[in-house]
Amino acid sequence: MTGMDFANSPVVWIFASSIIVLVIFQAFKFLSLSKKAARDVGISEENIKRAIKTGTITAIGPSIGIIIVAVSLISLIGNPLTMMRIGVIGSAPIESMGAQLSAQSAGVTLAGEGFTPEIFNLIVWTLCIGGAGWMIFTFFATPYLSKIQSKLTAKPKGEYLMGIVASGAMIAVFGSLTGAEMIKGAPYIFTAIVAVVSSLTFNYIANKKGINWLKEWSLGFSILISLIAVYFFI
Repeated sequence: MTGMDFANSPVVWIFASSIIVLVIFQAFKFLSLSKKAARDVGISEENIKRAIKTGTITAIGPSIGIIIVAVSLISLIGNPLTMMRIGVIGSAPIESMGAQLSAQSAGVTLAGEGFTPEIFNLIVWTLCIGGAGWMIFTFFATPYLSKIQSKLTAKPKGEYLMGIVASGAMIAVFGSLTGAEMIKGAPYIFTAIVAVVSSLTFNYIANKKGINWLKEWSLGFSILISLIAVYFFI
């Protein structure tokens, strides 16, 4: 049996599918708990539905890129492992890099000659251990972060400070991701500028005209416009 035969075997499908089922259960459970918490703090049903719709639409754009990379990853590490890793982590480039480094460390190429079940096992362990760090940190750090938030919001202007911290964190994350792409060259810079300008324009119009649905679709529209712009002008 080759590594790819084992990668697509029923036993791997069973374990991978079990994890995906657990992830789906967690998603619905977290959604249920968040809706209950929102009602407890007085958020209206209309705003709750709008938040869910916005989150759903926002997830579409980034998922397209993940799907494209996942399709290429299937031919390298098999269907079930790709489904499991992308379903849990969601970062196709990191998973692809981890799989390639694992195979290279064993002196073989993914899905190539010498790709044995043992090499596949090495890849699985590498990807799972590599992705466990943020899960472990979240498990242990979340209670302490919650206490910090409670102490800050209890102070005068604490909620205002939390808003600044949250906004700063979001700007740092997206700025880091965007900056890493922009340093690759002019087409990436052009794409980022078009996306930023489009997003700001849509949000300005939405606030000015009171068009709430435009806010929800602003990210998707910005991604689409930037892709069209870079295709026709670069």
